[in-house]
Amino acid sequence: MVPAELLIGSRWQAAKGDGKTREVTSPFDGSAVGTVALAGAEDVEAALAAAERGAAIWRRTPAHERMRILLRAAELADGRAPKTARTISAESGKTITEATGEASRSGDLIRLAAFEGTQLYGETLPLDANRGTGQDKLGFTLRQPCGIVLAITPFNYPALLVLHKLAPALAAGNAVILKPATTTPLTALELAECFIDAGLPEGVLSVLVGSGSVLGDALVTDPRVRKISFTGSTATGEHISRVAGVKKLSLELGASCPVVVLPDADIEAAASAVAAGGFVNAGQVCISVQRVITHPAVTGDFLDALVPKVEAIRTGDPSSPDTTMGALISTAEAERVERAIAQAGADGARVLTGGARHGAVVQPTVVADVDPQSAFSQQELFGPAIAVSKAEDWESAIAQANGTAYGLGAGIFTSDVAGAVRAIREIDAGSVHINWTPLWRADLMPYGGLKGSGYGKEGPRAAVSEMTEIKTIVLHGRPW
Repeated sequence: MVPAELLIGSRWQAAKGDGKTREVTSPFDGSAVGTVALAGAEDVEAALAAAERGAAIWRRTPAHERMRILLRAAELADGRAPKTARTISAESGKTITEATGEASRSGDLIRLAAFEGTQLYGETLPLDANRGTGQDKLGFTLRQPCGIVLAITPFNYPALLVLHKLAPALAAGNAVILKPATTTPLTALELAECFIDAGLPEGVLSVLVGSGSVLGDALVTDPRVRKISFTGSTATGEHISRVAGVKKLSLELGASCPVVVLPDADIEAAASAVAAGGFVNAGQVCISVQRVITHPAVTGDFLDALVPKVEAIRTGDPSSPDTTMGALISTAEAERVERAIAQAGADGARVLTGGARHGAVVQPTVVADVDPQSAFSQQELFGPAIAVSKAEDWESAIAQANGTAYGLGAGIFTSDVAGAVRAIREIDAGSVHINWTPLWRADLMPYGGLKGSGYGKEGPRAAVSEMTEIKTIVLHGRPW
């Protein structure tokens, strides 16, 4: 990759605007990680024009050839995974252990998408079932790429959330303009380089780094963009849905994921799972455990089991293999989380452990006796703290689980099969996990939320489907 250049139309080139650059720094210690070129309005137009040309080429490329290029990109991603992991950790503050796990999934995710891009099946239509129609007509459906896909990705999983959009879009035959988070653009550029080095044709892929205020609306509102796939805040998702115009949207938005612990649950297993599910990536995961809803009969035992496990989490230098929880993405975000914890305590909840901040690191926190209607439960925290509330019975537990504007993921711990089935049917979330927390995702599974958590699904098969459009074809053997 050429430093501080833009990737426009599958080629590295200097920015067409005023040549501004941005230094990417570590949120942990402020050290320099790299430098990227910032795109401007002229670069947006150049990327859109290139994408038009690239989309025309790529949609006419046979699926087996698209698959060959993507499989080569997957091999390159595998070989470069150690370097990608170091980049992820350095620019996001994620522990090197977590970053290595993320980078190691990149090649497999590309391979999954490559396969699904060859499986664009249609269906035959029984037109003779229509009154007045004989067997003189044939009908079938045909899938084709949308054309130009705009992918907007967040900072928290700078490899996987890029590839969950980029790989299916390319596999389906689309040209892509990727706008990664300005705090973690280096990982996106390294992954894009894998596709370019694998032989992606000119025009098919652009990566534009810059603020949403400069690039966002210009890209989102342009009629040449046919599909937008966005992961980020609910507020930004609502804005996109208002201004985008007539085009396909997939929006993966905010969350406040609940875990219900019933009296018949394995308390030790529930505490271990919550201690893991609430603090991976310093809680900066859409499906992180934010709320735990316990029956009063087991609340004390659950907290007694949970707190020591949370206190055992080791914060520190993300590059050290001994660190088990890294930094938040910025000191400003850490200060926001610190204030939210302090406010929960001021509102009458009990901070059992954690809450202290040093720079961008917030100590893992457990807060008990949280009012389910308080901001600490209702608003997405996106930080390393868990709110524990009580529910006297099944109905109030489900009401609490469903009692926010969100519906991305949920978990329930119980040994009762009937209770598990009831939870599956009654909890309004895009994924429901029985005897585990919502912080679990296989890359192949459909993934997305209900209510304010968005609409549309990711996962290679679902994403390829959403990044194609369906034509109905009728072959007339004779006039009507």
